Amino acid sequence: MKLLIDQTLSPKLAGRLADLFPGSAHVMTLGMDSSSDDELWEFARNNGFAIVSKDEDYNSLSVLRGHPPKVLWLLIRNFKTSQVEALLRSRSADISAFEADVSVGTLALA
Repeated sequence: MKLLIDQTLSPKLAGRLADLFPGSAHVMTLGMDSSSDDELWEFARNNGFAIVSKDEDYNSLSVLRGHPPKVLWLLIRNFKTSQVEALLRSRSADISAFEADVSVGTLALA
C-alpha cells in the first residue's frame, strides 16, 4: 500500500515507513501542502495512494464517495512522529488485510 501522508503529520514518515509502504509520499514533498481535501482525495484516487490523516474529513469523504482511495484514520492527538510510526508498524498486518478488503474504505487506528 502506498501512503499519502497528510500535512498534519511529519514529512519524515514517508521515508521512515518506506520498507513497509514503498512509494509513499507526504503532501508537502509533492507540493500539495495547501491543496484542499477534495484535491488530495482526487490525487490519491488517481495515483493509487491511501490517505493517512488525523482529519475526520477524509472518513466523511470515504462514506460519501466510497473508495478508492482508502483512508487510514489516525485517532490520536499530539503524538510524536516516532509514536505514529510505531502505531503504523504495529498495525501493519491489519493494514494489509484492510488493503485487500474491497468492502471497507476506512480503517481507524488508535
